[in-house]
Amino acid sequence: MTAASPAALRVVVLVSGRGSNLKAIAARADAGYLPIRIEAVLSDRANAGALTWASERGIATAVLAPQAFPDRETYGRALGDLVAKFDPGLVVLAGFMRILSDGFVNRFAGRLLNIHPSLLPRYPGLHTHRRALAAGDREHGASVHFVTPELDGGPVVIQATVPVLPGDDEDSLAARVLVQEHVIYPRCVEWFATGRLALRDGVPWLDGVPLDAPVVLDGTRD
Repeated sequence: MTAASPAALRVVVLVSGRGSNLKAIAARADAGYLPIRIEAVLSDRANAGALTWASERGIATAVLAPQAFPDRETYGRALGDLVAKFDPGLVVLAGFMRILSDGFVNRFAGRLLNIHPSLLPRYPGLHTHRRALAAGDREHGASVHFVTPELDGGPVVIQATVPVLPGDDEDSLAARVLVQEHVIYPRCVEWFATGRLALRDGVPWLDGVPLDAPVVLDGTRD
């Protein structure tokens, strides 16, 4: 990837699959919009496509399989130790399909971001597109939030909305949401990397002002 300046923020990315959000973030960094350096891409799955992509770009990779550990907390300590070896200023969850231990979350509190495919607080957890369709929602979307021990319950920084169209199924709706994910996640990482975004006493601050509500991008006209 394009060489970053020495002042670039060190980032570790956790993935479980192909890493489309990882690639979107890396593309913005390569284009000069993100002052970050992706130090490592780590996964819980050896067959994650993002690992091959990262290796081909000269980014360090590693796999830590949870099956090798007796419980979530033990796994979380080992994962935290692995992440800490790269001394990240930010840890990015990009489709990491593993519930993190409280110990891991607290260890990296304030520098741990996640993207979730719903308009939180609606539909935490899995099958968000299916649930939105079943509820008859007219709009859906994605949220970037700071991670806390509560599953998908951390303070939301930015969201993007998309329309739910007649005839949508899970795949078509997911594809529309993914387009917006690739917009809002790099933007949120940029805010953090440039010092515009911080978490203070559990509240996101952007440009020196506490966010009473998430920043919302309207993708309903796309």
